[in-house]
Amino acid sequence: MKKMLGLLVSLTLISGVCAAVLAYVNSITKDPIAATAEKAREAAKAAVLCGEEGYAVEGRSGEGYGGDIVLMVGFKKDKKTVISYKVLQASETPGLGMKLKTPEFADQFSGKDGSALKVKKDGGDIEAITSATITSRAVCKAIADAQSKL
Repeated sequence: MKKMLGLLVSLTLISGVCAAVLAYVNSITKDPIAATAEKAREAAKAAVLCGEEGYAVEGRSGEGYGGDIVLMVGFKKDKKTVISYKVLQASETPGLGMKLKTPEFADQFSGKDGSALKVKKDGGDIEAITSATITSRAVCKAIADAQSKL
């Protein structure tokens, strides 16, 4: 019993020290991480507008194969025509779903109405990424989400 109590006290102390170290590291890295994320958003806003006047809006879909897909989407002044998008967050399958970042996939959204996007399998005109239809659908939904915020 005495040995058990000694182990319990030791584990409690070790856990407390680890928790304190993690809390300290979090407190000193939280602001720099937030600043870096904000810089990335600002750079994405400039990139998706491609020098045109328009709107840059963040859109999200929780239906990606690997989780949330978050895009910065540029729209023309009419608030419906897509200029381009930039990926802010995606955890899709490397080599398949992550092709959502390639110009070959992304360029097909340019000039289209953001609320009417569908992959060809669903009756639309977006060519889905091979073996990554779920990701392709999620990109369409993230763009529609961004447009709904205008």
